[in-house]
Amino acid sequence: MRFLHTADWHIGKTLNGFSLLDDQLVTFKQIEKIAIAEKVDAVVIAGDLYDRSIPNEAAVKALNQMLQQLNLQDQFPILAISGNHDSAARLSTGADWFSFQDFYLTTTLAGAFEPVTIKDTQFFLLPFFGIQEVRNYFGDDTIKNVNDAMRRIVAAMVERFAADKQHVLVAHFFAAGSKRTADSETLIEVGGLSAVTTDTLAPFDYVALGHLHNRNALQEERIKYSGSPLKFSVSEAKQEKGVWLVDTAPFTVKWIPLSPVHDIHLLKGSFAELVATANDHPRDDFYDIELTDHQRIPDVLNKLREHYSRIVSLHRTHQAQAITTRANQQRAKESPMDLLADFYQQTMGISLSADQRRWAEDTLTTVEKED
Repeated sequence: MRFLHTADWHIGKTLNGFSLLDDQLVTFKQIEKIAIAEKVDAVVIAGDLYDRSIPNEAAVKALNQMLQQLNLQDQFPILAISGNHDSAARLSTGADWFSFQDFYLTTTLAGAFEPVTIKDTQFFLLPFFGIQEVRNYFGDDTIKNVNDAMRRIVAAMVERFAADKQHVLVAHFFAAGSKRTADSETLIEVGGLSAVTTDTLAPFDYVALGHLHNRNALQEERIKYSGSPLKFSVSEAKQEKGVWLVDTAPFTVKWIPLSPVHDIHLLKGSFAELVATANDHPRDDFYDIELTDHQRIPDVLNKLREHYSRIVSLHRTHQAQAITTRANQQRAKESPMDLLADFYQQTMGISLSADQRRWAEDTLTTVEKED
C-alpha cells in the first residue's frame, strides 16, 4: 500500500503573536492535493494535531474542517494519534464512531495494541504516553524509563503481528540519535531518559514519527520524522517542510516538499540598508532582523514595521556588554571624559565618535559649572 506520512500540524499555533491559522489552511490544501495526486491509500498524522491542550474555537473548527475534507469528502482513511501538545481526552471525543468512516484515532495506550489493517499493512497507533501509564497497563513497577517502557510495548505489539503483513508503527517521541533543532519543539523527558533507542523499533518495517519538526533530525532509512508542515519558529527558517510518501512493498520513501505560504527570512543590516532594500522582500512574510547600527534609533521596531509588517524578532549585533570596572588609585586619577570613553569602548566595542566626544565634553562642562 501507499500512505502519506505527516505530523505536528499544531493547529492554532501563533508566531510571536501572529496567527498562523490561514497559512495552516492553505498548507493543508497542499497536503490534500498531494494525497489525491499520489492516490494514497491512507493519511498518517503522527501526533500534535493541535498546538494547545485546550485549543480555541477557531482551531477546533479548522481541524474539524481539514479532517472532514480528507476523510468524508476525499474518502481517505486517516490514522492519527495524540501528541504531547494534544489533550488526549478532548481529542478522543467521538473516536468510537470515527472508525466506522475509516478514521482511526488512538489517544490511549490500551488502544495501541489493536492494529488497524489496510491492504497489506498493519498499523500500530501509539500515542504520546507517560511511564506510569505503561507501568499501570502491564502491572509492572520494574519499568523505570522510556526504553523499558518501549521494549514492553513493542514486544506486546509483535505478538499481534500477522506474518503475511507489513508492520508500521505511528508514534510521537524523541528517538535516540535525533537532533532537536527548533525552539518550537518541546523536549520529551520521561523517567530520566529523553530518547527511545532505535534498536527497539527494529521489528517494524517503517516507523512514522512525530514530535521533532525537522525531517533531517534523524537519519534512518525506515524510521522517519515528517517534521511540521509549516515553519513555526525562527530556528526553523532554513528547514524545508514537506511530507513523506511511503510504499510498503517494495519499500520506498519519497520526500515531497511543501511551499511556504509566508516564509521566515533572516535579515541583517543597518537601519538605512534594511529600509533601502525593503522592496526586494515580500512585505507580508515573517522576518527575523539583526540590526548592525551602533547608535540607538528611537522607536526602531515600529519604523521597520512600516516596511516589514511581520517582524517576529529584532536584535542587535552590537549589544552593550556588562563589564567589570577596575577600582584602583590610577583609575581614580583619570578624568571623567577618559572614564566615559573607556566605558563606552568596553560596552559597545567601538570608540566614541568626534560628535559624541564633543557632546559629552559640552555636557560635562555644563555639569561642572552647575556644581
